[in-house]
Amino acid sequence: MTTAKKPYPYLSFRFRVEINGIIVAQVSEVTGLQLETETEPYEEGGVNDFVHQLPKRTKYQNITLKRGITDLDDMWRWHQDVVGGKFERKSGAIVLVDSAGEDKWRWNFEKAFPVKWTGPELRADSNTVAFETIELAHHGIKKG
Repeated sequence: MTTAKKPYPYLSFRFRVEINGIIVAQVSEVTGLQLETETEPYEEGGVNDFVHQLPKRTKYQNITLKRGITDLDDMWRWHQDVVGGKFERKSGAIVLVDSAGEDKWRWNFEKAFPVKWTGPELRADSNTVAFETIELAHHGIKKG
């Protein structure tokens, strides 16, 4: 009798979402892992062949989690708390998982809260996901 190893059930959901160290969802797409540092031009007297560019503040784009699946309703409840005025920032991570289920890359985010939640299209003849998109505002991303 052979015992075949079961295939990884979330193979197309290649990104794991952790909030405060707890796995809350698996998603198939993540966008918004972007940082942009604004610059300010500084013209130095007597230097006519270039203008200095000095760094100012860094802006972070909202992280968008797309086509997610979860057994928990933590993300929904967290967003509903924000809607109801109960504002709690949480830290977390987006983890890229390989086909063997092993962690490959990690992006940690700080002081986040959900600003948008979009549910799936509900159809009886399709396998929909638990949510279509969740968007998180945050205070920064660090490569882990």
